[in-house]
Amino acid sequence: MTDRLYYHDSFLYDFDAEVREVTEGPRPALVLDRSAFYPTSGGQVFDRGTITAGDAKLRVTEVADTDDGRVVHYFEAEDSTRHSFQPGTRVHGLIDATRRRDHMQQHSGQHVLSAAFIRLHDLHTVSFHMADDYCSIDLDTATLTKDQIESAERLTNEIILENRAVDIRFVTREEAGKLGLRKVPVAERDELRIIDIHDFDLSACGGTHVRQTGQIGCVLLRKAEKVRQGWRVEFVAGQRAVATARRDYTTLTETAGLFSAHIYDVPQQAGKALEEVRTLRKQREQSLEELAAAQAGAILVETPEAQGRKVVIRLFADREINFLKLLAQKLTRLSTNTVALLGTTSPQPSIVFAQSAGQPFDMGKLLKETLAKLGGRGGGSKDMAQGGVPTMEGTEVALNLVATELEGKGNG
Repeated sequence: MTDRLYYHDSFLYDFDAEVREVTEGPRPALVLDRSAFYPTSGGQVFDRGTITAGDAKLRVTEVADTDDGRVVHYFEAEDSTRHSFQPGTRVHGLIDATRRRDHMQQHSGQHVLSAAFIRLHDLHTVSFHMADDYCSIDLDTATLTKDQIESAERLTNEIILENRAVDIRFVTREEAGKLGLRKVPVAERDELRIIDIHDFDLSACGGTHVRQTGQIGCVLLRKAEKVRQGWRVEFVAGQRAVATARRDYTTLTETAGLFSAHIYDVPQQAGKALEEVRTLRKQREQSLEELAAAQAGAILVETPEAQGRKVVIRLFADREINFLKLLAQKLTRLSTNTVALLGTTSPQPSIVFAQSAGQPFDMGKLLKETLAKLGGRGGGSKDMAQGGVPTMEGTEVALNLVATELEGKGNG
């Protein structure tokens, strides 16, 4: 088993050790006799850093646990100095201190936050997750209110401000059962590592933690959402909270500038803007409806009838496919013997084929056969079909192909 130095001192950023094992392959790794590197475990992610032997240096990219208690240090496979590390080699490990401090702030912040939810609302944490830019806890509850969230955040930051001691001690499982732990671990271990936040929380945990709650800095709750096992609460602590608050403020300030408003007026201004967009969208849809109806009437008047039907062929340069569909509907409903072959070259080259109910052709089949020749995709029903064409030129080609085929079929 690897002697885990972080168990006793989370602020230990460098150490000396001896290589016990070397693993080759696509993911080369080292196992040391002792290590301050934290492996992914208990919701907390791994440390990064370097391991050196003389002038040779390996960059540690991931650290993992094994079932038999070893800590495995993975490093970059292309590292040219890797062969300098063999069993028995004395090495020096250096932890990325900034990353470690961040993880300590997040994990200790989670302990205080989880305890706050229990003390105030009897809501228990069932899992903890630490990502690169946020953390989350899952609470075992069917409901979670805004007041509960805000009160837990407030108590958490009060405990942080009081700068309470955070102690580490080791006890037997029997002793742990008498301490009133917030959560008793499932794993069968004779000895448990206890994180003791003075007069506030006792929890068995193998992670890295601060020495005083003041070192957490602060905790900011960001989002709460219903999940299968209860409610998930996202939060950030310490420098992450400061960076997140700065990013939020910058985003709000820039958004407020777009509205020429104060940041606190952004929701109201955004609501007004959305309502205006909805109104304009309805007006646009109504205008397109009227335009399509008027255009369809004019087209039918000027289109001569041949072989008992009117074949309308139109290529537009600046119409969306939705307008083509609307125009096709108007054309085929205003007349009982119309076939409409419509296309647009912009913004997206597209075609729409349609016919009045009762006409003998199969628009869906015609469209698929045409697009197969041009490399496009689409489909539809017997009376209306639509699809995309790879090029602008292909749109005109598609219309001409079908027009020629319909002429050849005559009355079907």
